[in-house]
Amino acid sequence: MDVDVKGARPLCSKGARPLHSLTIGLVAGESSGDNLGAALMAAIGERAPGTRFVGIAGPRMQAAGCETLAHAEELAVMGLFEVLHHLPRLLALRSRIRGAMLERRPDAFVGIDAPEFNLGLAPALHAAGLRTVQYVSPQVWAWRRGRAARMARFLDLVLCLLPFERGVYEAVGLRSIFVGHPLADQLPLEPDASAARRALGLPDPARIVAVLPGSRTGEVSRLAADFAGTVAWLADRRPGLLFVAALAGATTRKSFEAALARHAPGINVRLFTGQSQAVLTAADVVLVASGTATLETLLCKRPMVVAYRLGALTAFALRRFGLLKAAYFAQPNLLAGRMVVPELSQGDVSPERLGREIERWLDEPEAAAELVALFTTLHRQLRQGATERAADAILALARQARP
Repeated sequence: MDVDVKGARPLCSKGARPLHSLTIGLVAGESSGDNLGAALMAAIGERAPGTRFVGIAGPRMQAAGCETLAHAEELAVMGLFEVLHHLPRLLALRSRIRGAMLERRPDAFVGIDAPEFNLGLAPALHAAGLRTVQYVSPQVWAWRRGRAARMARFLDLVLCLLPFERGVYEAVGLRSIFVGHPLADQLPLEPDASAARRALGLPDPARIVAVLPGSRTGEVSRLAADFAGTVAWLADRRPGLLFVAALAGATTRKSFEAALARHAPGINVRLFTGQSQAVLTAADVVLVASGTATLETLLCKRPMVVAYRLGALTAFALRRFGLLKAAYFAQPNLLAGRMVVPELSQGDVSPERLGREIERWLDEPEAAAELVALFTTLHRQLRQGATERAADAILALARQARP
């Protein structure tokens, strides 16, 4: 997501902290956390000029003045078993960040998403008397619900982006605030498909299917073949369709290009890097990997088909130990409290299954229009001024730490 970091205050030199200034510790994971963190820094800086920021940051947070102890990309690992390969490195990094935070003693520590890392870091900081905040709730409502009770022991506050997340924290006495979702504030309630098509150089009359295979390399590698196969399946049945794909970066683009060459040879697919919102707005229907992109698709008011595939060992563990508790995994279905878009996972993901669901949206304009109306209602519910509300809550907590 794009954020405006105008207004963020530059970092004072180390050791030159004015008596009146605040210091906020931040740990952000991946590009999405970096975007949230940069926007949060701007909002805090506007409210409390001179505030210093220190922690794990991406390029936007760095540009906004965060003293960077490590880069956000170092936390970009997903899956129960997939993380094992990186565990020694991550544990060493967490130990180093813990020491740095205890040395600097920020007025508040804010973990931005990256729950596996941040929820392992917060206990020691809380025990040392630091105020601790988790910005973006982990999916405790979906799996490993016991984490909520443990979180109540070492967090002062959870800032929730989705309204249904608060219930699990209320049940264990952990203070939480629904702040809304920053994406809902940034995206218009009425997207302009024609303008998006002009910006991307796409023909306005065409019927367009957008493909978003994920933002992480592992995620794309598990879905790329089926997503490319879906393109081929649809192209064979409906020659008039135009296909576009939005990729997060150069690595994921290269991976998907290879899948297209193998599973959809000769089919013209327009590839765009870092332009997901424009691609989504331009599309008639979207094939999307589960995650934040499904919410982005909802906010762009586009019918979608959602796919999800974990590594084999992670999927087995979730089934074997009954760790998955949520009825759905696609965010539109979670927000609506019912199945409003098709979601397919693991062995159910195949080009034909995905293609038939996409055809249904293309062939049923009334159903698509009803979905757009629902998405508009959900968009309004999420449009709360999230970044500003989060900044106010963090500053109130940080100022409590001052004598």
